[in-house]
Amino acid sequence: MPKIKTNRAAAKRFRTTGTGKIVFRKSNASHILTKKTRKRKRSLRLDQIIAHSDMKEVKRLLPNG
Repeated sequence: MPKIKTNRAAAKRFRTTGTGKIVFRKSNASHILTKKTRKRKRSLRLDQIIAHSDMKEVKRLLPNG
């Protein structure tokens, strides 16, 4: 039986916490920051937990954690 491969694109974008939740970084935080408000840039710093509706699909892409 062949091993299940991890989707490398998903592995670069998502990581699993110790409790099993999947977190990701928000987009739009890397450049053209001068026109974005302080409040918006502050919220972009934080990691976000993935929505429950997307959990099944992301777990299929990352079978080995």
